[in-house]
Order: sequence, then structure tokens, then C-alpha cells
Amino acid sequence: MRASDAEREAVVERLKTASVDGRLTFGELAERTEVAYGAATRAELDAVLSDLPESAPAPAASAAEGVKRRWFVSVMGETKRRGKWRIDRELGAVAVMGDVLLDLREAEVRGNQVDLMAVSVMGDVKIIVPDGVDVELEGVAIMGDKRVDVMEAPAGTDVPVIRVKAYALMGDIKIIGDSRADPIQRGWAVWRDHLRAIRDRHVPPPPRSRW
Repeated sequence: MRASDAEREAVVERLKTASVDGRLTFGELAERTEVAYGAATRAELDAVLSDLPESAPAPAASAAEGVKRRWFVSVMGETKRRGKWRIDRELGAVAVMGDVLLDLREAEVRGNQVDLMAVSVMGDVKIIVPDGVDVELEGVAIMGDKRVDVMEAPAGTDVPVIRVKAYALMGDIKIIGDSRADPIQRGWAVWRDHLRAIRDRHVPPPPRSRW
């Protein structure tokens, strides 16, 4: 059965709920959202939701609520945050003659948006995000550089959003996508193989030659 636009949007909403409940990482949310929008059949949409409950309970209040921003600071050194971690508030990164690396691909995000302030003074701030998200970058660079190198989703799709306010003074602030960074081992590779198998079953055979 072919999938409708309304069914695709309903699946995307369920993915957002699963992300808020901590069932999907930011990378999983971005990739499954992309797959949902590209799904041609209901079977493909069912595969996207196959390991998620029908409805998720409302998330419990976080102890971090009320705290405006979580900071990662490096002064003449190096600060890294990668792997499994939770983003439940706004983020801040400051590099003063040092380096800050924030990898958001395996983070659990309590919502569909991440807000981040990045400040670089003769340093380097690098933010790694999953390809397929929407990156909004604003700010000022003086004798420095701020740029985005991410394979973003098509315009008009309701994908996760990264909003970055960047201020660079003789430093660099970069937001790069998954394809530009070192690969990570995702626990949902089996799910992707299952989806490919579903698609293969629905591909019609080539026409038989008359000769």
C-alpha cells in the first residue's frame, strides 16, 4: 500500500515524541526522519517505527530544568564531548587559544532543536552533527572563520534544527556533518538492513525480453 503525505507527517511526529522520551539519539532522529519523508509504502513507514512503542509517556522533569546553558570551556587546552550524552538545555562552547569538540550524533536530545552559543578567541570550536538536519548559523567572525559543511535536508521538511550563534576573533567555528567526520558505529545498522530488505521486496522485476 502506497504511503500518503499525512501518514509520513504522522510518523515524523512519533519520531519526535520518541526523541523527547530518550528512545532515539539525535543521529537516529535525523536519519529516520529522512527515511520517513522518502518512504514510498506503508511497510517502509512501519519499519521506521518497528522498535518504538505506540505512544511514549511524557518525559519526567529534569534536574537541569531552570539552568539556562551548559558550558564546555577550553583555555589553552582541549575539551571534547562525544558518544552517549543527554542534551536537555542550551549549550555553550568557549575556546580561548584551545580546542572544543562537541559531537551531537549520539546525543539524546529532549526535543527537535538544539541551541548553541560558540565563542572562539584564537581557538577552534568544532561541532559534529548528523547529516540531514537543518543548520542555522549566525554571528560575527573577525579575522577568523565560521562555516557550515553539512548535507542538509530538502527545504520544507520538518527535520531537527541546530541553531548556532557564533562569535570568532582570530579563531574558527565549524559545524560539520557526519560524512565529513570520522564514522561512528551505530547500534541501529540492523534496522537499516531490515528497511533495505523491505524496499527490495517491493522493487518490481525488470521486463522480460522478447528475444
